Amino acid sequence: MNEKNAEIKSLVLEGRNAVLEAFRAGKPIDKLFILDGCQDGAVRTIIREAKKHDTILNFVSRERLSQMSETGKHQGVIAYAAAYEYAEVEDMLELARKRQEPPFLILLDGIEDPHNLGAVIRTANLAGAHGVIIPKRRAAGLTAVAARTSAGALNYTPVAKVTNLKKTMEDLKKQGVWFVCADMGGTEMYHVDLKGPIGLVIGNEGEGVSRLVKETCDFTASIPMKGDIDSLNASVAAGVLAYEAVRQRML
Repeated sequence: MNEKNAEIKSLVLEGRNAVLEAFRAGKPIDKLFILDGCQDGAVRTIIREAKKHDTILNFVSRERLSQMSETGKHQGVIAYAAAYEYAEVEDMLELARKRQEPPFLILLDGIEDPHNLGAVIRTANLAGAHGVIIPKRRAAGLTAVAARTSAGALNYTPVAKVTNLKKTMEDLKKQGVWFVCADMGGTEMYHVDLKGPIGLVIGNEGEGVSRLVKETCDFTASIPMKGDIDSLNASVAAGVLAYEAVRQRML
């Protein structure tokens, strides 16, 4: 990972050579935007590299690329690279073993705001979680905004990006991890056991956790609310549930 005081730069790559070299150097690319209809040799090579690395491909209009471009020299290709390197899920389990603690993970489903992602990473670190897991699609990545919002927590808290959140959960279940879904219709969180090896699953405030991911969870937990609106910001919900887990683990 980056050093604690390293400068966090906005990693927008423009131009065919820059993007291709990033792929070949193994730089994590979160999203790739290509001019719709552009299929010359260099672009086809970039597309092959993107598919090899399971990078999200977006074919967009010239107007959209021009709006995104910071240099005006995009050559039909713009990529967003991660500001930090992603970890592996196994790194998180190893961290739990090293601390001699049951695994405590936070999984985000459909969180597309990098400020929310950064805030969750910060909470995860302070609550003693062993890592944050995000999906490749419909999710914010480790952008400079997420890194800054984490207030340095990214230097200490592993973040993994997985192709299929449901399959990752199923694999973790085989290793003894139980999953608790944040849901308004669930059991009040004070009555859900959060002490053992768990993964807290948080969805976005609009749609919540997706159906397939929710069905993969073992329990649902609700946060008591007394106000006039019916949902919390995703990062706040993650914080409330994470600290209920902290409270239970301290008993």
